[in-house]
Amino acid sequence: MNKAFIFAATAALFVSFSADAQWMRTPTPNDTLQSVRVLPNGNTVFSIYAPKARTVSLSGDIMSREAKTIEKNGVWSIEVPGVKPGAYRYTFVVDGVNVIDPKSDLAQNNRPVAMVEPDGADFFSYNPDIPHGAMAVRSYWSKTANTTRTMRVWTPAGYEKSKAKLPVLYLVHGGGDTDASWPSAGCAGDILDNLLAAGKMVPMIVVMPNGTFPGDEVPIFAADMVTDIIPFIESNYRVIADQAHRAMAGLSMGGMETLETTFNNPKLFGYVWVLSSSFKPGVAPETEAERLGVAGKIPEINKTVKEFVFTQGGPSDIAYQNGINTRNCLEKMGLKFEYMDVEGGHSWYAWRQNLYDLAQRIFKK
Repeated sequence: MNKAFIFAATAALFVSFSADAQWMRTPTPNDTLQSVRVLPNGNTVFSIYAPKARTVSLSGDIMSREAKTIEKNGVWSIEVPGVKPGAYRYTFVVDGVNVIDPKSDLAQNNRPVAMVEPDGADFFSYNPDIPHGAMAVRSYWSKTANTTRTMRVWTPAGYEKSKAKLPVLYLVHGGGDTDASWPSAGCAGDILDNLLAAGKMVPMIVVMPNGTFPGDEVPIFAADMVTDIIPFIESNYRVIADQAHRAMAGLSMGGMETLETTFNNPKLFGYVWVLSSSFKPGVAPETEAERLGVAGKIPEINKTVKEFVFTQGGPSDIAYQNGINTRNCLEKMGLKFEYMDVEGGHSWYAWRQNLYDLAQRIFKK
């Protein structure tokens, strides 16, 4: 018998068996499972198919004590009440093991967040009808830490084809997070894309470095900013490399790093935003101000920094009192600054609003 015929017949038989095997697979609830749903009452339900699990819970930004867990036909559902529109990081905890949502396209693309959308498009929502910038992961050698580190860099739509030099915002996350936090939970790319498309912000480059270091991370990061991060950006991107065209903003621990970097380098930034933060908690602000030599640097900062802004997420912000203490100290020393409150406490709900506000203001003076 012809060997080619035998091979073809065997292959056809294998394909037939494979197709039959797939066709006859027993359906499961997972086939049509929607892992994140917003109910008519405003509650949000997270579901995962785990028929052999003994316990399932939810971990992350969105979890609350009022959450209820129900298991039916192998589908575990956790209902979380009163979720405001936004982006929330979460994982399922299946028998004690953290599991990324297997049904989420965002999670599969390294954005383990749940987008809880409002009734209409909000400032942090993805808009498919506008041009979008690029969010790049860049590696650099940190002489400060003697290791390779990463940062995220957003460039506006059209940057690749342009020859224009742009100002730069250095935007830092909070404690325990990484350079992935602003692009994911912070929705930074979507916020910036929407503002630029609406003509509400100056085209700029936004650098989101990793502010987390082992040890005494605040002064280490401040050194890394000056020695490694800023030189890397100014060597690899078309930027306007002067004080008037540099801005720095950071939330919580990143706000501490913003203060540390600014007071150690008073001629570095033209715009400084400190979000839900203060000097180091547990240390008298006067002690920190003395350590940083703030008194001798305030005249220079008042003269050259165009905006020095502190924000808080209202009285529910865990950094609220520390922020008051720090601002009172700096005000007595003569620092000129602005203060503003937003809703949301110490959370991404407030910090997304902060980015929306500050991006519209910087580099316009």
